[in-house]
Amino acid sequence: MHKIIQPDGWKPPKGYANGVLADGVPLYIGGQIGWNADQVFVAKDFVGQMEQALRNIVDVLEAAGGGPEHLTRLTWYVVDKKEYLAKQREVGEAYRRVLGKNFPAMTMVVVSALVEDEALIEIEATASIPADRNAA
Repeated sequence: MHKIIQPDGWKPPKGYANGVLADGVPLYIGGQIGWNADQVFVAKDFVGQMEQALRNIVDVLEAAGGGPEHLTRLTWYVVDKKEYLAKQREVGEAYRRVLGKNFPAMTMVVVSALVEDEALIEIEATASIPADRNAA
């Protein structure tokens, strides 16, 4: 079970948690980009690639016996801060379509490039899967 940690007196964050205390077996998910299972970029736009990267994370979670509710941390690497900021509403809608209202601790880093030239975003994740659901 996860417990969201929010220091007294802090303004509540929007769309993420300041801290997550979790029990269970840790799952570390390597950076996922916006390509599909065949390593093909179907979406060429930021929101489409972001949604696919999140779907890839959910696929890994499910393979380990978990789901979006078990995420404890996401780290986003984006190549275009302005595009991310301009698409906030669409980003939120796509996020909720894939992950629901699960808001783990998050960090976003702007980078000059990603290893795959077509990639506009890469997201790595950490989850805590209850021991009785763990596929390992």
